[in-house]
Amino acid sequence: MLAFILRRLGQAVLVMVCVAFVSFMLFQYVGDPIVFVLGQDATPEQVAEMRAALGLDQPFVVQFWHFLVNAAQGDFGISLRQATPVSQLFAERFPATLELALVAAALALLVGIPMGVYAALRRGTFLSQLFMTVSLLGVSLPTFLIGILLILVFAVQLGWFPSFGRGEVTQLGGWSTGLLTAKGWHHITLPAVTLAIFQLTLIMRLVRAEMLEVLRTDYIKFARARGLSNRAVHFGHALKNTLVPVMTITGLQLGGLIAFAIITETVFQWPGMGLLFIQAVTFADIPVMAAYLCLIALIFVVINLVVDLLYFAVDPRLRVDRGH
Repeated sequence: MLAFILRRLGQAVLVMVCVAFVSFMLFQYVGDPIVFVLGQDATPEQVAEMRAALGLDQPFVVQFWHFLVNAAQGDFGISLRQATPVSQLFAERFPATLELALVAAALALLVGIPMGVYAALRRGTFLSQLFMTVSLLGVSLPTFLIGILLILVFAVQLGWFPSFGRGEVTQLGGWSTGLLTAKGWHHITLPAVTLAIFQLTLIMRLVRAEMLEVLRTDYIKFARARGLSNRAVHFGHALKNTLVPVMTITGLQLGGLIAFAIITETVFQWPGMGLLFIQAVTFADIPVMAAYLCLIALIFVVINLVVDLLYFAVDPRLRVDRGH
């Protein structure tokens, strides 16, 4: 177990170093930060002084090493657009993105798994066919279109939900959350549904496919031969083994929800990381772009590590293989 964790940690460190290198290259090839700071009218003396102050006159390897050390400490410099430390901007925006992703993931799991199980156990029924048809629409429609349609119907025409913003939030130390207020839940509903629809349909189709595969295995036939009830066979044996691969997909999708909530946050003007990144790209705010890439990579690495450990704990075959 220890060797397995150490090997995964080594791989995680290597991935983060590679991502840090790509992020560092943004500073080299996406504009000159000196121009952004001093403007076009700066004198050569001012440019040279600022370049020395930022360490940009040092060799490439030295600059990259300093970037790695600072990044490991969460220091990505100052936002060129807002003249605010990048770490402070992320601390203000990250709670909103994480909150939106967690609500969307919970919605996708709570709805997608039962729909997938029903579609597998009740094949050919009208409701099962309806689920499959809706899942095709959920996979095919782009996220921004789903968001616009939800705003049009539920915000503009019916007036049930607000179309933008985060609503009332509560401060818990340095963490802000809207899940403790009614207005917070009111505002997060449409963005969370928009973000969850694709994940929900993906989970539903995956659960259905895995459930059908498991139901054809020999041990399910033996369980039926022992006289176990359909409920025990379906939920005590089949569903338990179906959820093992679903666990991997769910973990990766959580990272994807955080990383790719950009469109949803833009449509609903949700004050999270995605909206901050879009603004950074628009204004070529390189420190924010580099920090965003590193943070998203770290999230994926951590989630992958957790999923691997859960696999190791849940599937006894992996432990037996490691033992040999």
